[in-house]
Amino acid sequence: MPLYEHVLIARQDLSSAQAEGLVEHFSSVLTDNGGTVVGTEYWGVKTMAYKINKNRKGHYAFFRTDAPSAAVLEMERLARLHDDVMRVLSVKVDTHEEGPSVQMQKRDERDGPRDSRDGPPRGDRGDRPDRGDRGDRPDRGGFDRRERR
Repeated sequence: MPLYEHVLIARQDLSSAQAEGLVEHFSSVLTDNGGTVVGTEYWGVKTMAYKINKNRKGHYAFFRTDAPSAAVLEMERLARLHDDVMRVLSVKVDTHEEGPSVQMQKRDERDGPRDSRDGPPRGDRGDRPDRGDRGDRPDRGGFDRRERR
């Protein structure tokens, strides 16, 4: 059977348990139609690049499957009909990579202890030079509002 990876984006006003319940629901749809779910990951609430249905954030979930195309089509159809699901993306892959996905690896790196060799802390300006004190504004030669009255 073909191997797939799916990313599901659910509405931001759901709880984490409800979002994980959606993953379980769509996993059961795949298994009912002859597929198997290799692994699932809940990535949490993330900010999207643009608004979808007036939502700026969404619950992201990822799962790997080994399923026939008919099962994937049925799962995508039901996801599009579900009110809580904003987007679903299914990609056919040659092999499933071992271990956590790249998103989960980033989370582990972020949560780990900070070291002085890791670079500047978040929120720092990084490699941008300090502009220092720029002094007073130069006179632009225009009129003063108080003189006009």
